[in-house]
Order: sequence, then C-alpha cells, then structure tokens
Amino acid sequence: MLIELRIENFAVIERLAVSLQPGLNVLTGETGAGKSIIVGALSLLLGERASSEAVRAGADRARVEGVFDVAERPDILAALDEQGIAVEDGLLVLRREVAAEGRNRAWVNGSASTAGLVGELGSRLVDLHGQHEHQALLRPEAQRDILDAFAGQVDLVAGIRTVYHRLTRARQALESLDARRREIAQRVDFIRFQLQEIEQADIQPEEEERLEEEGRRLEHAEDLARLSGSLHQALYEGDGSVADVLGSLRKELDQLVRIDPGQEDARELLETAYYHVEELGRRMGEYASLIEHDPGRLDSIQRRRDLLFRLKSKYGPTIDDVLATASSARQELETLENAGLERSALEQEVSSAIAELDALSRQLSATRASAASTLVTELTSVLPALGLEGATFQVGMKPLPEPGPNGAERLEFLVAVNKGFEPRPLSRVASGGELSRIMLALKTILARVDAVPTLVFDEIDAGIGGRVAVQVGAQLRNVAAHHQVFAITHLPQIASRAEHHLLVSKDEQDRVTRTSVQRLQGESRVRELARMLGGDPESPTSMDHARELLAVT
Repeated sequence: MLIELRIENFAVIERLAVSLQPGLNVLTGETGAGKSIIVGALSLLLGERASSEAVRAGADRARVEGVFDVAERPDILAALDEQGIAVEDGLLVLRREVAAEGRNRAWVNGSASTAGLVGELGSRLVDLHGQHEHQALLRPEAQRDILDAFAGQVDLVAGIRTVYHRLTRARQALESLDARRREIAQRVDFIRFQLQEIEQADIQPEEEERLEEEGRRLEHAEDLARLSGSLHQALYEGDGSVADVLGSLRKELDQLVRIDPGQEDARELLETAYYHVEELGRRMGEYASLIEHDPGRLDSIQRRRDLLFRLKSKYGPTIDDVLATASSARQELETLENAGLERSALEQEVSSAIAELDALSRQLSATRASAASTLVTELTSVLPALGLEGATFQVGMKPLPEPGPNGAERLEFLVAVNKGFEPRPLSRVASGGELSRIMLALKTILARVDAVPTLVFDEIDAGIGGRVAVQVGAQLRNVAAHHQVFAITHLPQIASRAEHHLLVSKDEQDRVTRTSVQRLQGESRVRELARMLGGDPESPTSMDHARELLAVT
C-alpha cells in the first residue's frame, strides 16, 4: 500500500506530501491545479523515463519519493533481500531524482540503486490507469497471468514452466552432445594418433628428473671417479691422510687432558672429527668403485630424453601437460564410444518432457477457455453500467506452434468500445477515459486475484456523467474493498463515494506559484462537492445537493 507520496521541485510543485489511506482516496481540484502533475510524479516511480524538463524552474533537481507498506508482501521482501536491501518496520521507500543538468539517480530504502529496479518494484506495488503507457494490464503477459489467476491455475502454470525448463535443458544437452560428437568425429584419427604416441612412450612418474640425474653422472664419470678417488686417498687411504693425522693427535690431546681435566670435552670433539673423516673417506672409496663408464647407457638415456622433449614440444610445455593431453584424448574417444547410449537417454528425456508438457498444456488450455468465457460474461455485464453500452470484450487465444513455458497459446484481451467495430487489443483502445473504465470493470471482477495492492485511476470520468458517474463511483468503492484506490476526478458523483477526499489547489506567494494538498472533512468537503456540481458553491441549493451525494454513501 502507498502510504505517502513526496514531491519536491517537480514541474510547478515546490514541495508537497500526499498521504493516502486504505480504501478509496480521491483527488479533486480546479483544472490546472496540479492533479496531473501529481500523477506524473507517481509515474516516475513506476518506471517512466526521466526528463530534465520536469525540474522546477530555478531548482537544480527534482525529487519524487514514495513510501510503501510491504509488510504483507513476501515477494517484495524476498526481492529486496536478494538485492541486499534492508527493510525496517515493513516500509519500502523508493526515490528518484531528476537533475536539471547531469545524470539522474535512484534509491531503494536509502541505498543507491537503478531507475530500472525502482520502476520494477513500483510497478509491482502500483497499477496506474490513464494516459500513461506503463499500465500493467496493457501487457499481454500480465493479461495472461491475470486470466490464469482468475482460473485458479497458477500452480499448473508453474508446473508447465518447470517441465518446459527441463525440456529446454535436455534439448540443449542433446545439441551439445551432437556438436561435440561431430567435432570429435572430424578429429578422431588425430586424437587416436595423439593417444597412441603418448601411450607408447610409457612415461613413468618423475622419470624426467631421474633421467636427467643419471645422464649427468654418466656424462661426467671420469671427473667423478678422479675426484672421489682423490678424496678417498687424502681423507682415509693414503699415507699421511687426514685420518692418520687425527689419530696421531689423540696422544697429544690425552696429555693435555691429564694436565687440565677441564678440557675433557675436547677429546669427544676430536673423536667425532676422526670418525666423520673416516666415514667420508670410506664413502668416497665406495662411490669411486661404483662409477661406471657406459656410453651405451648414456646414449639410451639421451634418446629417451629426446623423445620426452619432442612430446613436450607437441603437447607440453611440461610432462604433466603431455599426460593431460592423453587423458583428454581418452575422454573424447570415450564420449564418441558412449555417445549412442547418452544420446538415447537424452532423447528419452526430451520425449518424456514433450509428452508431459503437451498434457499439462492441454489441461491449461481447457481451463483457460472456460475461465475466459466466464470472464467475458461477467465483464460484459459490468461495462454498460460504466457508460460503455456498446462495448464488447473478448479473450483472444492464438495457438502457438508448440507449447512454451506459458502454455500452448498466446493470450490477449480484445475490446471494441462501440458497436459494429472489430475488437482490438486492449493496448490500442484510443480514449483514456474509456480505457480507464474498462480497466475498472476488469478490476471489479479480478479484485480477488490481482496482487497489485494500489490502483490509480486517472481520466476515469472522461466523457461520462449522471447515472454512469454514479455507477463508476460505486464500482470504485467495490474495488476499494480489496485494494487501495487513488482516483483523480472532476465528478462529484465519484468524489462523494470516497472514504478519503484530498483537494489539490494552487496559489501564488511572492510571485511564485505553489501547489498544495489538503484532506477534506465535514463542511470543507461539502463545499468542494458543491463547487464540483457547477453551481454557486456557497448557495444553499448546491450545498444541499452535495450533502445528498454524501448521504448516498
């Protein structure tokens, strides 16, 4: 529900706050007072394109803000939660600013947002009927949703969409499989060659590192033998080796310790050094004895390394990449080998989804046809009372080539407002007043299923008066039992049926025109109705007539 509309520096309005209540709210006032400007400001929140011409002369920007109660709208709360927008006390504040120069801006609950999101949220909360182009009921998809809700088939439609999405996924998977299969088939000889070449190499884990190490030893066998032999002689085997020298030093250290027992730990250091030198000397001797001069083995290693290098050049740059290429080739060949079975399963899934979609769509088509007939009957009975005696209404149902996510037909509301004319799409009805009354008739019937909480009717009284105006007021009051209704009217018959009456007026202060809105009650409301009746608003006759209108409610 729309709680308050705040307008600042928009057209001729300097600053204005319009508070609305549940039920039927009407806005009246002299021609040119600013009623249409208020509707234009509201339409900005519903997604209308912003124009710098809307900025009040002398101001740098215009601002429009709507405060909505969304505590009982879980869909809106969920949408806000997805956007990471917090909601306090169930209130939603939408705001748009139009700059005289520069870019325009939008906010949702104080968080910077886009005009698109503000418009999307606004259109789910307010349905504006009149001369503007964003009326929800003019969209065929909205008409389809309303008919489905009227038919009580919302769950069936949801089921159809689920099946359709399943069918779409299966078809896409089938197309992807066929495309992949064709691609692999075109390259199968090359893939098999790749796999055979890599598998024949029989690459072992960490083989490249081991080959490099062994090859280096064989390439430098003479140097390794010379160096290790020299170390063996110098450390352990030769005359005057380091081990012999350390051994002879034991006696001298023993004498030192006998003189100074405090150096006893030096003996352990010498022993450790002696044993380490001895172990190193022996190791070098053993290492020297194991060194081989094997040119044949070196040649074999070099050929193996060359093979690995060629494979890396083709499939690398690393051995892991080469092995990954082989794994990918195996998977592609397996895909080709198993494509028949996988394709058969996907074809079965497609056939199953098509059959289920057809069955559900036929069921929906039947219920839609029945609901459309009922809706046509009920609406036709309401239109004459709204001054549309010659109007006819139809629900066009055009079959689609095949069922889609919304069933097997395209739906559209068709209307002819005069006898002898072919019904046309609702969006092409010329007169704003006629369109508003058709919308009112629809809302009267669909009120129990329409989810949009606030309905705004502009120009609903165009071209009517007398008894029809009384009937329109009654219908608005009926719709207001299920929705918050905000109607802009020039007719006292409609204004008198309101539960809340607002008067827009314009005056001049300091040579500046200002627009204001006040809530009318008691005698002030009687005087406004008397003015709307066209006579002298202060005459007893006009005042009595106004009281009679109020007494009818």
